[in-house]
Amino acid sequence: MINLVPLLTTMVSRFVKLLGNLLAIWFIVSLTMVVVYKFLPVKITPLMLIRKAEARQEDRILRIRQTWVPLKNISPHIINSIIESEDAHFLEHYGFDINAIRQAHLTNVSYGYIVAGGSTISQQTAKNVFCTPHRTWFRKAVEAYFTILIEFIWGKERILEVYLNVVEMGDGIFGVQEGALSHYGRPASDISADDAWWFKWTLPNPLYRN
Repeated sequence: MINLVPLLTTMVSRFVKLLGNLLAIWFIVSLTMVVVYKFLPVKITPLMLIRKAEARQEDRILRIRQTWVPLKNISPHIINSIIESEDAHFLEHYGFDINAIRQAHLTNVSYGYIVAGGSTISQQTAKNVFCTPHRTWFRKAVEAYFTILIEFIWGKERILEVYLNVVEMGDGIFGVQEGALSHYGRPASDISADDAWWFKWTLPNPLYRN
């Protein structure tokens, strides 16, 4: 009778070694990406590619419009309006707002389907830059992983700068600079407090709230 124990042991050992190598490669690559984006502008995101693919399926050509601007060139009225709308405790948490997540969960349970989200600006930035928008538990896990990395490596100011430059503001429009130019005909630095409401209004659903 053939003893299968040594064979199974070898197979398990090889599988564990392979899995360990893959995780090590994943960690090195992901960490490198986060470090690089701490200093370089983010010019393309998975969502941009998805929007172009969706437009192609609809037999239309979508031109992605995004102009990177440093945080100092974005009106504080835009910044305050978006933080108030998307993540009022952005400067207080470390990537996750537990109270907001709990409240969103209770709201969704009461409705029986997803009507509210508890994602912070840090989580949304991690999703926009490193993940797809698909709602799966795996994507949420990857998003959480990158949220921890950018909170630790980037810091709040860089997270906010990246978010404001890659967030979707309309059909093919990404970043508050292009949002300001397309809607007001002025750069993001020249948006007044009265005009900043548009950014707060648009962000929950930029393809329809325009």
